[in-house]
Amino acid sequence: MSDIFEKFSLKGRAAIVTGGAGLLGMEFCRTLGQAGASVLVADLNAEAAYRTAESLRAEGLTALHAVVDVTQPESVQAMVEACVDEFGSLDVIVNSAAMDPKFDASQAGKHTNAFEDYPLEMWKQALDVNLTGVFLCCQAAARQMVAQGGRGSIINICSTYGLVPPDQRIYEKPGQPKQFKPAFYTATKAGVLGLTKYIAAYYAGTQIRANCLTPGGVYNNHDETFVRNYSYRTIMGRMAQRDEMNGALLFLASDASSYMTGGNIIVDGGWTVW
Repeated sequence: MSDIFEKFSLKGRAAIVTGGAGLLGMEFCRTLGQAGASVLVADLNAEAAYRTAESLRAEGLTALHAVVDVTQPESVQAMVEACVDEFGSLDVIVNSAAMDPKFDASQAGKHTNAFEDYPLEMWKQALDVNLTGVFLCCQAAARQMVAQGGRGSIINICSTYGLVPPDQRIYEKPGQPKQFKPAFYTATKAGVLGLTKYIAAYYAGTQIRANCLTPGGVYNNHDETFVRNYSYRTIMGRMAQRDEMNGALLFLASDASSYMTGGNIIVDGGWTVW
C-alpha cells in the first residue's frame, strides 16, 4: 500500500484553476502547485492572472497564465488546449470563476438586489457566468480527459448559499438602505451542485471524477458589522480564513479522494448545521 502522503501528491499532473486570480482562486493555484502540479492560472483579468502566475513562479512553483471568458466556448477550449500544449495533459480542473456582488464592481452600488425588481439582464448575466460557464469548462475538460484515457478530477466550487438560502438579516447595516444577497447566487450555486452530480454519474465506469467544494464565508476585509452578524450564525463563531479551503481542495484533486465522486465537501464552520 502507498504512503498516505503520496496519495496527496500531484507530481507530474497538470491543473487549471478558473478565476485563478481571485481570493480563493489564488489559494487553490498555490495549493496545487505546492503539491507538485503544473498550474494554469486562468482568469478574465489578464493582468491579474499574469501577476498570480508570476508570484507562484517566484515561490519555485510551475505556473503559467491564460485569459479566459468562461461564457465563450472558443475561449474555454483555447484554455484547455493551452494547458495541454504547455504541460502535456489536463488532470485537474477547478471551476472557481463566478460572479458575486461582493467582488463584482459592475454591480456594486447599482442595485439593492431586492427580489421584487431584480433586473432580468443581471440575472441572465449571472447564469451565463456562474452556471453556463461551469458547464462549458466541465465539458471542455471532460473532452480532454476522455481523450487521455478517461481519468481526471473535476472540482466545482459551490457555496453554502447553494444548499441553504442566505439569511438576509446579516446584510443589514444601521442607518443604511437594506441590501440583499441576490437570488441568482443561490440559484446558480444550487445548479452547480446538480450539474456536478450529473457529470459524476455520466462518467460512471471511468476514472473521471466530479465533486463540489462548498466554502462558507471567507473573510476579506469585511466591515465589523457584517463580520459580527455572519460569525454569530456559525457554530465556530467566525468567518473562514482564505487558506482554510485548501486542505479539502487538495483532497479532491488528488488520489486521496480516489473513491469519491458526485460528492460535496462543506467547509463552512457549521453554518449549514443550524
